[in-house]
Amino acid sequence: MKTYSAEMTETKKETKKDKNAWYWVPSLYYTEGLPYVIVITVSVIMYKKLGISNSDIGLYTSLLYLPWVIKPLWSPIVDLKGTKRKWFLAMQLLVALAFTITGFSLGSSSFFLISLACFWMAAFASATNDIASDGYYMIALSEKKQSFFLGVRSTFYRLAMITGQGLVVVVAGMLETRLGDNAKAWSYTMIFTGLLMAVLTIVNFFSTPKVEDERPPADKKNLDFVSVFKSFFQKKQIGLALAFILLYRLGESQLVKMASPFLLDDSDAGGMALSTTEVGTIYGTFGIIALSIGGILGGVAISRDGLGKWMMPMILALNLPNLFYVLLSLFETQSIYWATGVVIIEQFGYGFGFAAYLMYLIYIAEGISKTSHYAIATGFMALGMMLPGMISGYIQEFLGYTGFFIWVVAAAIPGILVVRYLKYPYDYGKKDSHDQTA
Repeated sequence: MKTYSAEMTETKKETKKDKNAWYWVPSLYYTEGLPYVIVITVSVIMYKKLGISNSDIGLYTSLLYLPWVIKPLWSPIVDLKGTKRKWFLAMQLLVALAFTITGFSLGSSSFFLISLACFWMAAFASATNDIASDGYYMIALSEKKQSFFLGVRSTFYRLAMITGQGLVVVVAGMLETRLGDNAKAWSYTMIFTGLLMAVLTIVNFFSTPKVEDERPPADKKNLDFVSVFKSFFQKKQIGLALAFILLYRLGESQLVKMASPFLLDDSDAGGMALSTTEVGTIYGTFGIIALSIGGILGGVAISRDGLGKWMMPMILALNLPNLFYVLLSLFETQSIYWATGVVIIEQFGYGFGFAAYLMYLIYIAEGISKTSHYAIATGFMALGMMLPGMISGYIQEFLGYTGFFIWVVAAAIPGILVVRYLKYPYDYGKKDSHDQTA
């Protein structure tokens, strides 16, 4: 049994790390999101402006996604060697270096090869940073604070996406106009991005508390690469858990690929015939605000009442708003106001409902190898988004928009059924949680 003094020591540690969370959670997850959007999205725009062919852009920038898909393969190394804090600080610095070298390479004749190599380095470093940052989040926060800060971390991750797709691209565009030289403009932009990453690394160095022991715990000393993976698939209800991870967003994973084409397509094709600017404004302002508010409220709800109370309402909140897309396509309206309203409702529901999904991933990762197990779980999460998204366009072309949106709504049913059979602590994520099971 623990002594009174030992319990008091643990309580003080919990209080200290939770007290500092507002200082490091926002910056850590902003730093997690920025490299991803630069490598995956901004690189496409940069290469297009530098004269690279569409076929090369499509091939090589798509391959850059690979590190995020296979990151569970090296997650045990991050889990077993060193501290998570040292890992993410090193990886963030490596990303900063990669972006800076990319900037200096753009004036050379071999810029495409050199910049691709740098983006590959940044991609692997960023994926590793994700593993370490998520692992640190689970170590450095108590269970209640993990659930409370789900919305905060998601919001700052999305702000990083806006920075990449917005600020960075705008800066490059302004420099293109001013300098009249795309290569020089993007060179300065990438150097600026590298410096921004370096500043964020410094911020994280000073803001993140040292909550980890330099020495591995006794229960981790005998673990190896294979046993870490094996232990994940030996968890209770692992079959149902994997089904939940793959099916929770089955409908949404298809909608997210076809919603914008629906808004942009001509009325003859069944779309709403909105302009690119209008669609960008809807998603980039109203959509992101609704998404962020939903995510924050979802985290607060779970931290107040526990996962068990909110699991079913949240999966319904994520999926039921998709019915409004059915109505939009049936009534064949071209009103931007109706489109904006539907996007706001759908994005709010997605943000609110996604909180339960993230909280369950944290639960299923519990144990001595939580960093590795969370990375494995998020690998299946990525698979659950990637595979349905790949076939969504074919389904839409076959069924038309109305039929497709009806299919999206129906695709929520398997996930809802799986939720009814999941077992987890009813009050998981709530302070002073009990052992009651949902």
